[in-house]
Amino acid sequence: MNKKLIPLIILLLLVGGGILVLNNPPELNRKGGTKTAKTLVETMKVTRQDYQINVNSYGTAQPRTQSILVSQVSGQIMSIDYKFRPGGFFKKGDTLVGIDARDYEANVNIAEASLMDAMQAHAQEAARSDQALSDWQRLGDADEIPSSLVLREPQLQAAKARVLSAKSTLTKAELNQERTSIKAPFDGRVLRQLVDLGQVVSIGSQLAEIYATDIVEVRLPLRNADLSFVNLPEEDGGLKPKVTFFSELGGEKSWLGEIVRTEGAIDETSRQLHVVGQIKDPFGVKENKGQRLKIGEYVTAELSGVALKGVLLIPSEVIYQNTYVYAVENGVLLRKEIDIIWQNDLEAIVSAGIEVGDELVTTPLGQVTSGTRVRVIGDKLKQGDNKQSNGDI
Repeated sequence: MNKKLIPLIILLLLVGGGILVLNNPPELNRKGGTKTAKTLVETMKVTRQDYQINVNSYGTAQPRTQSILVSQVSGQIMSIDYKFRPGGFFKKGDTLVGIDARDYEANVNIAEASLMDAMQAHAQEAARSDQALSDWQRLGDADEIPSSLVLREPQLQAAKARVLSAKSTLTKAELNQERTSIKAPFDGRVLRQLVDLGQVVSIGSQLAEIYATDIVEVRLPLRNADLSFVNLPEEDGGLKPKVTFFSELGGEKSWLGEIVRTEGAIDETSRQLHVVGQIKDPFGVKENKGQRLKIGEYVTAELSGVALKGVLLIPSEVIYQNTYVYAVENGVLLRKEIDIIWQNDLEAIVSAGIEVGDELVTTPLGQVTSGTRVRVIGDKLKQGDNKQSNGDI
């Protein structure tokens, strides 16, 4: 073939191909473009329901009654009860410490002797007074009233005063003798022992730190948002909300108690109001066998609040940034701003922004916007959706 004809043939082929394309254009996909994958979500219906609010708090257990046991007399410690040790339980009236009482017994004997002398002197003076009156009546003018000096009344009053003084001295001596046996002022427990056998103590010496075992108190802070939902006791005789205390020290344990008082001022540090809850028999002495609470133990508390009727209650996990939720309407994701009136870690009560019947998204969502098309898990696929690729997530 002539080499000069080759370019001409190529040109004719290109022109012919172009005419063919123009006369036979490709058919458009008139059945629609490629479908976009829809996000699968789970939802819940918003309903109204009754709800009992329980307010959560925390604190440490502290004794209601705690005091320092001191000596009211001086002397050497001669005996110590086996209960007088840190952690020891004792009953009211138990003798915990015995101080050398011999000096005080001697003082009692001296006081008794002084009283007997005073009583003997008073008896003699009373006899002299009676004799003076008898002599006046026998020798004096029957119509004249004898003076107090004649009847020795000042001397009689002085003798009577000495008797009273001697009795008081004896009472004080007997009281000091009694105080050599240091007794427990209440049912309680030893927190710290400060003295031991053989030690010499003086008046006012601290012997031990003790506390009562009948009632333990827990100081509980309340969130400002919770104050409207708990009926707090503001005066004696008022309502006392029930409270349950929990501890995981040594296994799960719980105690029932009540809120007995509200503190009179906002705490300056936390800017929160505190209430005080009480637990009776916290050491299992009478009722709560095996449920022993330690002083200083950290506990959580659940306070019984008010009961609400017909509120919009939703899980806290469906709320984003505490301000909005996502709902599904006609297969489209919508963002809804809400007003929360109360919330805890699990649930929230909403006053505005959603309505009964709204379908809230419970599936955690990432960066999404309103208008995103979604499909609710469990809904039937629309015609053609089954031809989607495996891009659903």
